Amino acid sequence: MTKPTVAFICGSIREASFHRRIGKAIADMVSDRLEIEEVAIADLPLYNPDIDNDDRPEAWQTYRDAIEGKDAVLFASPEWNRSITGALKNAIDVGSRPYGKGVLIGKPCAVFSTTPGSTGALGGSLAILPCFKTLDMPDMGQPEAYYGGISDDKIDLDGTIHDNGLRKEVSRFAKAFASHIEQMVRGGSEHAG
Repeated sequence: MTKPTVAFICGSIREASFHRRIGKAIADMVSDRLEIEEVAIADLPLYNPDIDNDDRPEAWQTYRDAIEGKDAVLFASPEWNRSITGALKNAIDVGSRPYGKGVLIGKPCAVFSTTPGSTGALGGSLAILPCFKTLDMPDMGQPEAYYGGISDDKIDLDGTIHDNGLRKEVSRFAKAFASHIEQMVRGGSEHAG
């Protein structure tokens, strides 16, 4: 049986982002169960319905094609001004259109947040939830994942986690995410993309 495929959408466009590092760690932890691939969002033009036609930006179509064939989505949501980043909101907008035909609609998903600060970017994770509801994306409710106090000495650029507590928390989330996606996809859910 083939592994479910997952589009990883990192809301931080920084190359050395802690979100990207955690995403790599999750992908590695569940590589025997899920195939997780990052879908880049940094070069997406702002969504504008006036140009969402046969001449739409090539970057939009490339992004949509990369998500369309995936079974699920894993979001990493930084917190900017108690909400999600502009890049992440734009990626959701591009993936939700054309109206009623968006590639994100109905795909099972989960979200995690991280920050060097103490709150774990909680605001970013909470602010994305209405998007999931609007797009009928069944999200994994538990465990919630807000990783605070992240630093370079805790996790490398390649996703290797050196902090035992962080590794345990991320592993718990990764395993639950894999189970959520397997259940949604293999269970024949009407939501599975």
